[in-house]
Amino acid sequence: MVETVAHLADHVFPRLPVRQWVLSVPKRLRDHLQHDPTIETLALRIFLSIVEQVLRRACPAAGPDSRIGAVAFIHCFGALLKPHEHLHCLVIEGVFEAYTSGTATFHESRTPDQKWLDEVHAKVRRRLLRALTRRGVLEPEDAEAMANWAHGGGFSLDASVRIEGTDRPGLERLLRYCARPAFALERWREIDAEHLVYESLKPGPGGSISLMLTPLELIERLAALIPPPRRHRHRYYGVLAANARLRGRSLRSPACRTVRRRQPRPSQSLRPLRQASRQAGRPRGQRKHRGKRKRSSVAPPVALGRCCSRGSMRSFRWSVHAAAAGCESSPSSPTPVPCARS
Repeated sequence: MVETVAHLADHVFPRLPVRQWVLSVPKRLRDHLQHDPTIETLALRIFLSIVEQVLRRACPAAGPDSRIGAVAFIHCFGALLKPHEHLHCLVIEGVFEAYTSGTATFHESRTPDQKWLDEVHAKVRRRLLRALTRRGVLEPEDAEAMANWAHGGGFSLDASVRIEGTDRPGLERLLRYCARPAFALERWREIDAEHLVYESLKPGPGGSISLMLTPLELIERLAALIPPPRRHRHRYYGVLAANARLRGRSLRSPACRTVRRRQPRPSQSLRPLRQASRQAGRPRGQRKHRGKRKRSSVAPPVALGRCCSRGSMRSFRWSVHAAAAGCESSPSSPTPVPCARS
């Protein structure tokens, strides 16, 4: 978590205002989002595309091809270790527009009012239910009934948290909150060998803020919150994506640019030895044998010590062949002497 927060704060987010958009779906759809990665990706794309449309309209000077920059965190847990799939999206407050001259301009948007939030909520609800109906996840009758539910139909949207561009400590705190794990060790309290108590800052179901579990029940709760393998828990969107055309131009601050360092070249000391070993082992012009490998004439060591490995013994054979090629009195196939065990 610490490495992720440091990378996002130092190399990804420019010094621009950031707003947190949180989306929660009805309980009937949470299992589909948690166990089906395609539905999870579909819901995330629908949500961010609608937020992008709203922010683009909030910037009258921006063009129709302007893009937002966002990092989405997928949480599969809620209060008191309950499974709860929801989305935390940190979106830069504005859009980026590229010009033909190769430059990019940032247009800061106005603060979204309740009318815009209601529009995003209604569009996400309508488009997601329609997409799940087309995929066969929901029956048309069930989707129509969920669209007519009162109090938002189980969909919840919040966009009240905003961090200014100059408030880097505030951005780091928000990133730590979004990238946090499912539980914190300092909130555990052991009563005895058979009972553990977990205290939460937010009330869980029924208004309780503490949960008593046995060790086996704790393992069962934590196992249900482990994300599936090879599924990213945070994703980049818009100009902050890895292959985005505007990524390099949007991160204009020197503190937010990533420096790509070249890999060091291999050591020069081994090159003459390798060249001499090739010349000593095979005459020039002879075709390389492509069949079965011939066994090396160098006898393997009796036992490899801790300071010897296959790579080090291979370099040792190269050195011996090079030395044998330069000295006529040396044997043609010397036997390496293994080192002593340390």
